[in-house]
Amino acid sequence: MREAIARAELGDDVYGEDPTVNRLQEMAARLTGKQAALLVASGTMANLIALMVHCPRGTKAILGSKAHSYVYEAGGASVVGGIAMTPVANLDTGALDLVELERELAIASDAHFAQPALVALENTHNNCGGVAVPLSHMADVAAMARRRGAAVHLDGARLFNAAIALETDAATLAGCADSVSFCLSKGLACPVGSLLCGSREFIARAHRLRKLLGGGMRQAGIIAAAGIVALETMVDRLAEDHLNARALAEGLGLVAGINVQAVSRRTNMVFFELDGDEEEAAQRFQAELKHRGVLIGSRGRNSFRAVTHHGIDRSAIDRAVCAAAEAAGEVFSG
Repeated sequence: MREAIARAELGDDVYGEDPTVNRLQEMAARLTGKQAALLVASGTMANLIALMVHCPRGTKAILGSKAHSYVYEAGGASVVGGIAMTPVANLDTGALDLVELERELAIASDAHFAQPALVALENTHNNCGGVAVPLSHMADVAAMARRRGAAVHLDGARLFNAAIALETDAATLAGCADSVSFCLSKGLACPVGSLLCGSREFIARAHRLRKLLGGGMRQAGIIAAAGIVALETMVDRLAEDHLNARALAEGLGLVAGINVQAVSRRTNMVFFELDGDEEEAAQRFQAELKHRGVLIGSRGRNSFRAVTHHGIDRSAIDRAVCAAAEAAGEVFSG
């Protein structure tokens, strides 16, 4: 990727004149089965732009209660877009509660409420253990939304992980949605960047909103060059990350005091908790891991997420499991 960045042919992407950006966008559109694509700085920007294109001010976007766009994106759609973010329950499978979803969609005929303009999906689903959400559920949600005249956006930050886990391709998953975003900077191993894909009309409107949000970049080919390498060389190897995550989950599950969250269709994430509910114990566990050369972030008082990716091989998994066993032993031995 560094070599590709150094060799990249550059132009001014604000005017659509960077050939490397244009090539990446064409690749992204083709892989997702959409007409066009737009390079943006981050997944958060991609999702915000998508919501703002689909939702006029004062309408509502319906999304999961555990969705990244609802929980982790600073309320941007409400602050910047004037959009009413309306959550419905996420099940442990990452699916939306279809009964709640139908109820929210059904109020479109009542003038008292913000009118539904969009239903947002997420796949893989971060807060539900990194699970790959079944294609059949996505199709059901899309059908419900379209019967009520609402668009569908797919937050596919790890879209290719989902496709591999579900034994399908990215275009099939994206086919359930009017627009889709995916990140270059996660399992695809790039330093920065995301793609937003949709119809030509959608991307034309998205281009203007990218400018409004300060996301217009000049010689952005230095970012796009790494993205091209990623799409050419990093997609197929994601299966290795899934196998490593499975090995990590199995190893941690054998450690006394560690409880691993069980998920169907595991991808590259492992969520786990320690026995008890003591924040001090969790902090000590982190410190003991760090002392043994393993860094991990907490997700609350006593919850942790480990993510496998390029550069984490099976020997690293074995070292992490051994370190976790030793750290847990220190914490629970008093």
